[in-house]
Amino acid sequence: QVQLVESGGGLVQPGGSLRLYCAASGFTISNYAMSWYRQAPGKDREMVANIGQLGGVINYADSVKGRFSISRDNAKNTMALQMDSLKPEDTAVYYCNAGALYGGNVYVPRQGYWGQGTQVTVSS
Repeated sequence: QVQLVESGGGLVQPGGSLRLYCAASGFTISNYAMSWYRQAPGKDREMVANIGQLGGVINYADSVKGRFSISRDNAKNTMALQMDSLKPEDTAVYYCNAGALYGGNVYVPRQGYWGQGTQVTVSS
């Protein structure tokens, strides 16, 4: 059974940091590109960052470049998102996904390979 479990969310003040984790089971993440998405209240789900199968290709949304860092550990079947200099507009539920990366920068999420999400709230 495919399962992705996010953790590490919470309440943090503006300018603070959080590290999110995604633990996969039921499949091997080394066969997939991986990504983090987020969805704020009343907004569509948006891609935050994605990473190729071996970690050599990484893409970020413009809104998080220079502040967020995505990484993966294929041996442990996990992925992480280091979030620094957090802003109130980063408040959202964050989801991990396994999918495919085409041409180095076009990520296609795989349906059924979503986690349940972890809440990140940035507020003073």
